[in-house]
Amino acid sequence: MNPPAETRAGTAAAICAESPHAHTLTPLLTAFFATAVGVIVMNLFAAQPLTGAISRSLHLAPQLAGLAAMLPQLGYAAGLVLLVPLCDLLENRRLIVRTLACCAVALVIAMFTGSRGVFLGAVFAAGATSSVIQMLVPMAASMAQESQRGRAVGNVMSGLMLGILLSRPAASLVAGTIGWRAFYGIAGVVDALLAIVLYLQLPVRAPSVSTRYGTLLRSLWTLLRSERVLQRNAVSAALVMGAFSAFWTAIGLRLVEPPFDFGMNEIALFALAGAAGVIVTPLAGRAGDRGLGRRTVLAGHVAMLVALVVNGVAGAGWGGFSARAHPLLAVAMLVAGAGALDAGVVTDQTLGRRAINLMNPAARGRLNGLFVGVFFIGGALGTVLSGAMWAWAGWDGVCAVGFGFTGLAFVLRLAGPADGRD
Repeated sequence: MNPPAETRAGTAAAICAESPHAHTLTPLLTAFFATAVGVIVMNLFAAQPLTGAISRSLHLAPQLAGLAAMLPQLGYAAGLVLLVPLCDLLENRRLIVRTLACCAVALVIAMFTGSRGVFLGAVFAAGATSSVIQMLVPMAASMAQESQRGRAVGNVMSGLMLGILLSRPAASLVAGTIGWRAFYGIAGVVDALLAIVLYLQLPVRAPSVSTRYGTLLRSLWTLLRSERVLQRNAVSAALVMGAFSAFWTAIGLRLVEPPFDFGMNEIALFALAGAAGVIVTPLAGRAGDRGLGRRTVLAGHVAMLVALVVNGVAGAGWGGFSARAHPLLAVAMLVAGAGALDAGVVTDQTLGRRAINLMNPAARGRLNGLFVGVFFIGGALGTVLSGAMWAWAGWDGVCAVGFGFTGLAFVLRLAGPADGRD
């Protein structure tokens, strides 16, 4: 099958689009990339445990209290569509540094303002400019040798997933110690420092494809419609992200109930323990580099299915298990299930990103933006369904939602090409 016209047009120029310093991703720089994306992604999720304190401080109406947590993610979605494609149009280092600097300014405004409207606008802008993450991931991939690209993406992704998992407990700790405004101030200062270091460390990468911004945005639909590798990996990532979001949306609700009766500190420690699953990300990347991507993804999905059964046993008494009779064992099972679930999610996403970053380099920014946009839709759907099922069927329903999402992802991958091309 012939490649799409948009892909053919960019491929010839793609070689020139890479910096002459593209193959300079050292272990130290990889660790910095992972740290940077992990810190930046906290801007998107940290507000979730702070909504009560923010709404009281700014006198938000009860029906608007959730905007502080929702607007950063809506802004992020807007950034994926409107900002990330600029990677394929503008010089990347300058774009990344300026976008992150704008993010730092927005966060500082959110810290100091007493106006509800200004605060909500600032966190939306911070979310939009936090899409710089999806400029950094393809930049890291472009700086790695193709034979090590999966390992590089996996290492950076480990930082991203750790940032997602640790954002809530970190924000709770800061807010509980020195106030919710301090979190935004600290995040702004850290983002500003990251922008300076990125300016000093990133190579110049000027895309050689010349086009208009409007044409670039229209090409998003062309890529999404025609690139089968993008479709398969993005849908699979969306499904497992749905399972991930369903679990982490409701686990706090389950843990505050008997027999666990957790407080905020205990829930934060649970999240830290569950985050251990991200250690598989470099291993998944290496497996992809060795041609074992498909088998590794399927193994990750099986691990997720087993984890959801374990979570059902520990949290809902499947198979006659009594958490009241064995509370410590039940907590240990939930922690193990959370770790295995996270490991499966990051395995799927790491290998999906590897496949995306081995596609047309001239469209790498748009491809990454589309990939993340699709899996964020899956995460949002998982969150919505988790809340509905928790209200209707409790923890049984939440585990069923996760099992359904993961089962669909497993079937999708099982029916895919057997040669590992995706």
